[in-house]
This record gives sequence, structure tokens and C-alpha cells, in this order.
Amino acid sequence: MAPCLMSPETLPSWPDAAPDLIAIAAGRAPAEIVLRGGRVVLVHTREVLDWQVAVAQGRFAYVGPDASHCIGPDTEIVELDGRYLIPGLCDAHMHVESGMLTPAEFAAAVLPHGTTSMFTDPHEIANVLGLNGVRLMHDEARGLPCSMFVQMPSCAPSAPGLETTGFEIGPEDVAEAMEWPGIIGMGEMMNFPGVIRGSQQMLEQMAVTARAGKVIGGHYASPDLGPDFHAYAAGGPADDHEGTCEADAIARVRQGMRMMMRLGSAWYDVESQITAVTEKGLDPRNFILCTDDCMAGTLVNDGHMDRVLRHAIACGCDPLVALQMCTLNTAIHFGLERELGSIAPGRRADLIVTASLTELPIERVMALGQWVAEEGRLTATCPHIAWPEAARATVNMARDLSAEDFAIPAPAGAAEGDDVRARVIGVVENQAPTKALTRTLPVRGGRVATDEHPDTCQIALVERHRATGGVTNGFVSGFGYDRPMAMASTVAHDSHHMIVVGTCRDHMALAANRLRALGGGVTLWSDGAERACVPLPIAGLMSDSPAAEVAAQAEGLMQAMRDAGCTLNNAYMQHSLLALVVIPELRISDMGLVDVTRFELTDLIET
Repeated sequence: MAPCLMSPETLPSWPDAAPDLIAIAAGRAPAEIVLRGGRVVLVHTREVLDWQVAVAQGRFAYVGPDASHCIGPDTEIVELDGRYLIPGLCDAHMHVESGMLTPAEFAAAVLPHGTTSMFTDPHEIANVLGLNGVRLMHDEARGLPCSMFVQMPSCAPSAPGLETTGFEIGPEDVAEAMEWPGIIGMGEMMNFPGVIRGSQQMLEQMAVTARAGKVIGGHYASPDLGPDFHAYAAGGPADDHEGTCEADAIARVRQGMRMMMRLGSAWYDVESQITAVTEKGLDPRNFILCTDDCMAGTLVNDGHMDRVLRHAIACGCDPLVALQMCTLNTAIHFGLERELGSIAPGRRADLIVTASLTELPIERVMALGQWVAEEGRLTATCPHIAWPEAARATVNMARDLSAEDFAIPAPAGAAEGDDVRARVIGVVENQAPTKALTRTLPVRGGRVATDEHPDTCQIALVERHRATGGVTNGFVSGFGYDRPMAMASTVAHDSHHMIVVGTCRDHMALAANRLRALGGGVTLWSDGAERACVPLPIAGLMSDSPAAEVAAQAEGLMQAMRDAGCTLNNAYMQHSLLALVVIPELRISDMGLVDVTRFELTDLIET
């Protein structure tokens, strides 16, 4: 594997590189690489031209009909034989941690799929390690052979007063991060009720970002498009990715926001929203494609932004319009049109060689002017930082747990055989929102049981940041588990305590204690034995092992879930979001059951 020759830290700025780029374009100096005999896709004009491209110092020097004057004795000449050159793909909104990988391993996984620019919000690690965790992600991203921009997390906790995190992010942290070279803006403003109600902290964080001239990311996870939505838009978020239907997309772009349509491992929101462009005819410049959350298995086996681009085209979007949505539109949104998102002079030399604009086989990938992947194989090095021990010792539980910690006592006055009405979190396949359900459950041995509702099992949130010993119990429906089992995960968006879901309290204790000993990850137990395990030693969120290895472990986990009766698509993502107390309707936190339609705690058992 070739060494990493260029990274955001070593890439010359456009002003510094301009004298050499001018000399090459004028024919006074040779380019490092010239690509000819291909068809160049110009996303600024949606044209495909039989042009040639010259590259030097990690940037495009010449893009035009004939680059022969840019060729010197040492110039690498690449004959394309009629293939297309398209810009490297940009993921406008994503979380590296959702891939269960470090930034270096994430980049190594997606570069062969043509993703050369990423805009990542590391609010997962911020909830566990605070500003120091964000800095670690930022520093590793800066040394990669691609462009990974970091958004400073805005909401840790995501909903103050409804959850407790390992660390909290305040305006002073946002202000400090805005001075770092790789920070592109503020991550998704998840506390939309705080914005609507005029929270001084939320307003101050957005003001700090705006004064730095950087983009404020949005997250409006409510179906209400009335005054609250308009109040949120007035607060300053420049984009949103939480829409799930055409009306959501139209409402956001009408307010001057960019609509980020996502296709992740479990979020399928492109098809239902892209009709705003393909059928309603809205201006496509304000629509952007992204992934949000992609597991390692999806990255390795199905792809990344190339998967999203193919999907958008399959949904009826013109291929060149869809390509704009994951290149130029993204660059413009983040104020980087002169840096990336197109094959044009001065831009970072990020491109893909492909034989088809619809099927998109990714044959070769160039990032920052160097070949980084060929025929699905990484050819560059993605360097790691040295992750400190403090980032690897984050599962702080006071003690091992027993089955009794997961018992849900019957309410006072309930006798053996009585029924109670319980609130139940309802999982929705392929979407982030949940449903607030109720179930009539029996009292057995002084506890509320689930034996008459086979699709209702227990859920618990185990505190793992401050060793309080706290366990919050509740009920969840939709996974379909049909045997004694439990699955535990220290990935529990966004507070990242430990979520345990199971049909058997003994198994729930086994799973929780296994992760305490392991130091973080995901484990599934059924019929008395561990059936799958994904170790995640860094912050209990990420592995620094290669993506293929983590993907194989994750696939073993998914198979174990299926073996236990679960039929949901990518059900692990649903599991990991059950504590996300800013997406309706019902969630669980270390403080209790949260009604996210009203943003307040609610009782598990109805009175």
C-alpha cells in the first residue's frame, strides 16, 4: 500500500498553489498527472464533455479540451478509453461513530466507494469524552488522504433535563472549537425545543458559530410544520435531515434551508422526498444527499455515497441532478465551492473514474490529487492517531448486575393476576421515529410480566458514565424476539449509556456484565450463551480494527438477532436509537421514560 502523500494538513491552499497552477494551465510547467480520452462531467453546467484534466499539488490545474501542453517528461498520463470522470462524492451529514470505526478506518472503508469528502458530527463521542473526544476525532481526520471536515457538536446532552451524559458541551467549547482548522461549522442542533423556547445556551452556541462565519446544522425531528417549525427555522439552522416525506422536504426548502435526504443503514428517506424535485419540479440546488448513519457492514458490502447516488437515480432523479446533490450542492452549502465538489481549476483534485453514470462502477478514485483506490481496493494509507487510555476506559459501572436489577415491580395495590396498562416504545422499521404504544400486561409474582405479549420485551438503560448503579426499566415492541435472549450495547444515541433489550432478565444481566468486562461494544446472548459480540474499545463506540473485520462481527450480530426471531431490516440501528430523546415519540433515558412529543418524563405504568 502506498504511503499517504497528501492530507488536509499538508495540502497547499489555493492562493499558495495558484502560481504553479497558472503556470501549468498556461503550458509553462508540467502537471503531475494528465487524464485524457475520457468524458468529464461538469456539475456546474450539467454537461458531459470530451475534455482532459491536469492535476498538480493536490488540485486541478487545467480542465479543458486539450491538456497536451501540460505534459512533461515525468507527467503520469492516464488513458481513460471513453470512461467518465465525475467529482469525488461528498457526504453532507454523517457520524463516523455509527460505522463503529475510527475516522481512519471509516475513510479506508469509503474511499474505494468514491467518497472523498465527509462532513461529520462527532456528537456521539462528545457525549462520552466531551471536547477532548471531539479533538481526537478532528486530529485523526486532519491526517487522512481525503477531506473529512468536522462539525462541532451542539447538543451534549441533546435534551438537557431529560438525560445525563458523560460530559456536557457549552458555548465556550463551541467557541474554542471554531478556531480549529478542520471545524466547518456546528453539528445538528438537536435541541429544537430549546431553540423554539429561546434557550439562552442554544442561542449562544448558534451565535458563536454564526459570528465565526460557519454553518449551523439543523435537526427538526417533529412532524409539526406550524409555528414551532417556523420558529426553529428563524433560529438559524441552515439545513435539516430529519424529514421523512415530501411535505417535510418542501417545507424546509421554502424556509431557505437545505433539505438533506438520507439513505443510511436503516433510514430510507430519499424515495419519499426526492419527488419534490422529480415530480413537483422544485429547484434541485437546495437538495442534498447524505447517509447520516451507516454501519460497517453497509460500508463494506453495499457502499456509501455511491449507494445513495444509485438509489436516488433509481428513484427517478436525473443522474446529473443526483450527482449535483452529492457534490456541488454540498460544497456550496458549506461555503466550499472553490475548494471541492466539482472538476474545475483550483479545486481539490477529487474524482472517480467510472464506466456508467447510472450503474456507477467505481473503477479508480483520486483524492487530493493522489490515487487512493482501484477496483474496490484501497491503495493509500489512512494513518491513525494514538488513542489515549482515557478513551478506552469508559464503561464505568458500579458493579455487576443481577436479574433483579431488571425487574419491574407491579404498582401498589396490584394483585397477582391483575392487569396493568404500560407505555411501550414501538419500533418503526427503516425510520428513526418510534411510536408511543400501550399494552395490557399481567402481574406475576409482584412484577409486571410480558409473557402474554410475545412481541413486547423489556428494555433497560444502564448508567455507564459515573458509576451510579442506576438502571431504568421499560418495555419495547417490534423486534420480534421469540426465545430467551438479551442484547446489550454501549452505543445508545446520544447519551451512550448502555441499552439492554431482552425477553429474559437473567440474559439481560449476562449481557450487561459482559460489556462491563469488555469495556464497551455490543453483545447478544440467547439460550444461556453469547451468540455474537462486537468489541468497541474506543469510548464504547468505535473499533480501530479494519472495517472488514468489524463488518464481519456486525454481520454475526445481525445473524444472531435474526436467529433470535428478529426480522427488522438493520434492527441494530433501531436498538441503538431507543435512548435518543429528541426524536418522537417515546424513548428511554437514565432519568426515566421520555415522552418526546411533549419533552417531559412520563410514567411507565398508566394510572
